[in-house]
Amino acid sequence: MENIMSYKTVDLDDANSALLILNQSKLPNEIEVLSLTEQEEIHKAIYLLQVRGAPAIGVAAAIGVYLAAKRIEDDSYSVFYEKFKAAKNYLASARPTAVNLFWALDRMETVVKNYPNLPVSKIRDLLHKEAIKIREEDIWVCRTIGEYGLSLIKDGDGILTHCNAGQLATAKYGTALAPIHVGREKGYNFKLFVDETRPLLQGARLTAFELYENGVDTTLICDNMASQVMKNGWIDAVFVGCDRVAANGDVCNKIGTSGVAIMAKHYNIPFYVCAPTSTIDMNTEIGTKIHIEERPPEEISEMWYKEPMSPKGVKIYNPAFDITENNLITAIITEYGIVQPPYEEILKNLFKNHKT
Repeated sequence: MENIMSYKTVDLDDANSALLILNQSKLPNEIEVLSLTEQEEIHKAIYLLQVRGAPAIGVAAAIGVYLAAKRIEDDSYSVFYEKFKAAKNYLASARPTAVNLFWALDRMETVVKNYPNLPVSKIRDLLHKEAIKIREEDIWVCRTIGEYGLSLIKDGDGILTHCNAGQLATAKYGTALAPIHVGREKGYNFKLFVDETRPLLQGARLTAFELYENGVDTTLICDNMASQVMKNGWIDAVFVGCDRVAANGDVCNKIGTSGVAIMAKHYNIPFYVCAPTSTIDMNTEIGTKIHIEERPPEEISEMWYKEPMSPKGVKIYNPAFDITENNLITAIITEYGIVQPPYEEILKNLFKNHKT
């Protein structure tokens, strides 16, 4: 029976020069696949979180900048490169925090820079192959993270997750939810507790939706209930994704993640971060140096209500992310293995041994 897991979150329709995305702003009430052909549409889709999740944003950006390259008519390499860079910079401006956006765009630019002597038509072909490769790699990465994560839990465990780091945030499987989805393929059954995750309710709208659709025992809770379910003894492990990991192992993830980590530490519950190496930023020394995106105040005061639910004129602080310090993290699960403290040294070795 077809469910949300049957849909591709992000894909390329090359024949129609379009980026296909599952519009996450409409879920769970409406399943809508958008076909985006204009750069302005793609930029808007990333900014408005119609496509979201660090890996999915990276794939969308790679496909988007390839589609921009298809439209550059000038056969001069220098003019092509100049216009390509303009398109790349435009898409990069859509979201400031998720490192995958810049990582994917930089990979695409490297293709252009590496072949200055090729005809522009051949460079376009290489850009097409690279965009497809980034999407296919994401599926492999998430599946592998799922296998590693699954080794840390057992059938029947209670798992808490925050925000959405499932298939809807990637090309397939997800990051934090990959152990759950891979486990389902193997016949495992888990009890998932899902934070609703303010302010955009991505836990309630997306995580609860995809888990329930995949037959997982799912309980939705408000963010301020996490401590109680931990105290009840219902949680054996916490799995979260991330938008960026600093070189020292500090993690930037959806607002509220640091609070969950603090509670997990208090109740002696392992706290795992599922992080593709594409989200690890070795150029950012510590978490406090990561730029935290602030979202419009209306997302808190008006978005989910028929009438505004807060007093008119009251100040609203709406950061999209927070930083979880490395001493709160039990392990970081990557596609190359499970990383435990000391994070700075181990992450450095990870990149040295697995250069991409």
